[in-house]
Amino acid sequence: MTVEKGSMPNDKNAECTGDVMNSSASKTTMDLADKYLFPTYKRSHLVLVRGEGCRVWDEDGKQYLDFVGGIAVCALGHSSPVVSRALEDQSRRLVHVSNLFYTKPQVELAQLLVGNSFADRVFFCNSGAEANEAAIKLARRYSREKYGPGRHTIISMKGSFHGRTMATLSATGQAKIQTGYDPLLEGFKFVPFNDLSGLEEAVDDSVCAVMLEPIQGEGGVVCPQPDYLQGVKELCQEKGLLLIFDEVQTGMGRTGKLFAHEHYGITPHIMSLAKALGNGLPIGAMLSVEELSSAFGPGSHATTFGGTPLVTAVAKAVLTSLLNDGWLAHCRSMGEYFRSELENLKAKHPVIKEIRGLGLMVGVELEQPGAPIVEACLERGFLINCAQDKVLRFVPPLIVSKEEIDALIHVLDEELK
Repeated sequence: MTVEKGSMPNDKNAECTGDVMNSSASKTTMDLADKYLFPTYKRSHLVLVRGEGCRVWDEDGKQYLDFVGGIAVCALGHSSPVVSRALEDQSRRLVHVSNLFYTKPQVELAQLLVGNSFADRVFFCNSGAEANEAAIKLARRYSREKYGPGRHTIISMKGSFHGRTMATLSATGQAKIQTGYDPLLEGFKFVPFNDLSGLEEAVDDSVCAVMLEPIQGEGGVVCPQPDYLQGVKELCQEKGLLLIFDEVQTGMGRTGKLFAHEHYGITPHIMSLAKALGNGLPIGAMLSVEELSSAFGPGSHATTFGGTPLVTAVAKAVLTSLLNDGWLAHCRSMGEYFRSELENLKAKHPVIKEIRGLGLMVGVELEQPGAPIVEACLERGFLINCAQDKVLRFVPPLIVSKEEIDALIHVLDEELK
C-alpha cells in the first residue's frame, strides 16, 4: 500500500513541506517560535525585521529606538556600513577554512588587538562564554605547569556573570544562573565585589587566579569603588595570582575607552572579549601576556569556528572604526550627557535610587521593580532592559545622538511619574 506523504496525521515531514508552511500563513512568527524553539528566553511580544543606526522596526512597521543594542553588541549600530562592506568583501574571498591553516584576517585582527592592548597573544572563539572558558583553562593549565597540581581555584565575585557553559556558570556568582545544573564544576570561590579584605581572606594555597568584570553588567551595572581594582591587582602581584578581566560587556569602547580597565590605570594578565567585537557576528577573544602563552601549545585548546576569515574581517573593520572614527570620544560625551539628564530625572522622581555607569553603560536603580517601565517604554517605541529586577540598564549603540537620548529622557520622565 502506498501512503501519500502528509496523509498521516503524525507525519512530521509534512510540516516541513512548502505547501504546509504556506497553509500556515495565518500563524504568526511568535506562534511558530513557541512551537519549535526551546522556551529559554522571555521575549517581548514583537518581531523585529529591520534595523538602521539606533533604530529597529517590527513586522508591522512600527519603529523603535534601541537602547539595548543587542545587549551591548551593536556598537556601530544596526546595518552598519562598516560591517556590511567588510562582510560582503570577505564573503566573496573566503568564508571558512580550518585553523590548521593560516588566514590573513585572523592574523591582522590579532595584531590590531595586541597593538592596542596590554596583551601579547590572542585566542579566537565564538562567544563571551567561550572566551571565559578559554581564560579559565589557560589560568589552570599555566598554574599547574608553574606550581604543580593543587593550585587550580579561581576566585570570582558575587553578582558576577561569566557565561552559560558548565565552567562559566560555575564561575558565575548568581544562584539563579546555576539552578538545576548540579553538580557544578569544582574549584571556584565567591567573595563580594568591592570587598578587598574579603578577597584577601579567601586566598589560600589552592588559588591560582582572580576573575572579575571591571563593571558588573548583568549584576546591575555595579561599578568598582575608587582604588578597588588597583587593590585587587596589588593583591594578585603579592600572592602570585593571575588576574582575569571579563570585558565581554565592558570592552570594545562601551565605557568610553577601548577597555574598561584603562579607566583605572591597571592591566590584567588575561582578558576576555566578545559582544561588540563583531557588532553582531559571533566572535570571542581571549587575550593574555606572553608569559602564559607556553601553556596553550598545539592540541591544548581549539574550536572549529574560532576566528574564521569572515568574522575576523568584520571584527577588524569594527575595531578600526572604533579606533579611528571618533566613536570613543563620542561615547564619553554622550555618556556624560545621558547620565546628567538622568540625574535631573532623579531630582524629580523619588523612585530613582541611584544612577551609575561609565560611558554608554548606564544603570538606573529604582526603588521598585523596573519591568513595568520597560514595558511602558516598549509600548512607546523604546527598547530598554532591566537587570536584577530593579535596575534599568541602557547599553545603546555608541553612535547614539543627543536627540535620541532626549527622546528617551522625555518618555522616562512621563512614565516614572
